[in-house]
Amino acid sequence: MNNEFLKDRRERKPRTVQTASEVEYVEARDLNWEERTRESRPAPRKEFGKPRGEERPRRERPASEENVVYGLRPVIEAIETDKQIEKLYVKKGAEGQLMADLKDLCYRSRIRYQEVPVEKLNRLTRGNHQGVVAVIAPIAYVELEDILDRIPEDEKALIVVFDGVTDVRNFGAIARSAECAGAHGLICPLKNSAPVNADAIRSSAGALTRIPVHRAGSIRNTLKTLAQAGMQIVAATEKADTLLFDADLSKPTVLVMGNEETGISKEVLKLCDCKAAIPMVGAIESLNVAAAAAVMLFETVRQRYCK
Repeated sequence: MNNEFLKDRRERKPRTVQTASEVEYVEARDLNWEERTRESRPAPRKEFGKPRGEERPRRERPASEENVVYGLRPVIEAIETDKQIEKLYVKKGAEGQLMADLKDLCYRSRIRYQEVPVEKLNRLTRGNHQGVVAVIAPIAYVELEDILDRIPEDEKALIVVFDGVTDVRNFGAIARSAECAGAHGLICPLKNSAPVNADAIRSSAGALTRIPVHRAGSIRNTLKTLAQAGMQIVAATEKADTLLFDADLSKPTVLVMGNEETGISKEVLKLCDCKAAIPMVGAIESLNVAAAAAVMLFETVRQRYCK
């Protein structure tokens, strides 16, 4: 029965044979259809940004206009009136008598400046900068002697030193923990350090406006001075043989926190009296520098006040 049914279907729908002209017509029709549909197809999606594998340049966040002074005479006046200069940028190859006077004033005032392309100055301000832009610090820095003089006689010194902490948020978070732990001051280097700007102050919840901050030209010389003043230098490093809880932090102490990636420099480690490590149980074996500083600071508080 099935064979008869199939036979009936073949009889009802005989196979048609196309002639050569009909085949050419079909091919031409299909070609025209492809051309018509190609015009109606959506355009290929554009890929924004750079391909994977290429490093994107880091966009520089412009400084607040309230903290920027530009122009040769205004910058010279700012330095002469003892304004706290956070950063000073000078156009590469800039010449002239006023520029020479500015550089001489920076040398006498011990202010470092950085020679940069004019494009960087244009990003910092739209005004007529005349080849020089200064960023005024939002806080007033103090001398090292001022920090030491402010330590009460009935309290043991606790000072935090930044050795290459470059992230603004880490800087502010450490300052917040230090102020909460009763630290007497912060010390950071003039170079290779996070700037104390509005973002840092915001991250510190305002602690940077309350705790004294000193900018040191040489961290090593500063640590030598603190050691001569009777303080022990304690380095926070995971490579130490001594655990944090075994270190004696009840004495006058300077806590040294290192760079986010490379840690404390070898030159600074040589000057430390004690190297303390935070015990780790998990698989990641290291803490963010701001979290590590908080642990170090409040272990100091525990040893001093929670007996």
